[in-house]
Amino acid sequence: MNPAFDRITIDSAVMNGQPCIRGMRLTVKRVVRAMAVYPDRAELKQEYPELEDEDLRQALEFVASYLDDEEILLGAA
Repeated sequence: MNPAFDRITIDSAVMNGQPCIRGMRLTVKRVVRAMAVYPDRAELKQEYPELEDEDLRQALEFVASYLDDEEILLGAA
């Protein structure tokens, strides 16, 4: 695992090996989705008080690391 993602853990015994936050049963995918549902960080932290700012930053960075910078041209709608 990349040392830049020291809060992202992957353990086959936790959540079927999905990337999680600090070994908790809270997947990176769930955290990123929660950030979309609760764009206000105060609301997000009320719903998920165990999350810290660095957890959120690393979750976004982790997901972004899997995206390619390839340009995709979309046709007119």
